[in-house]
Amino acid sequence: MFPKVVQVIPMKDYSVYVYFEDGKIVCYDMSPMIEKEAFRQLKDINVFMDTCTVMNDTLAWDICKNRDNTVCLDIDPDTLYELPLVKEKIA
Repeated sequence: MFPKVVQVIPMKDYSVYVYFEDGKIVCYDMSPMIEKEAFRQLKDINVFMDTCTVMNDTLAWDICKNRDNTVCLDIDPDTLYELPLVKEKIA
């Protein structure tokens, strides 16, 4: 079964809380990824925070802000689902 992401909450430390439809919650640390060429534009914390969303049933960044699934930056949902379960962080 393909794990579907239903909600994402970006944090200012370049991590993202990812909520799956089955209730699992994981925290994905994007800080190592933003050093790679494909994700470098996410180094701008405003871009990281403002474009983080759910597209293609997974964590994504809608860089062009036009909801085009073919040009977003996304993370494989299986990669996210394999992360350990975390408790929801309440501010």
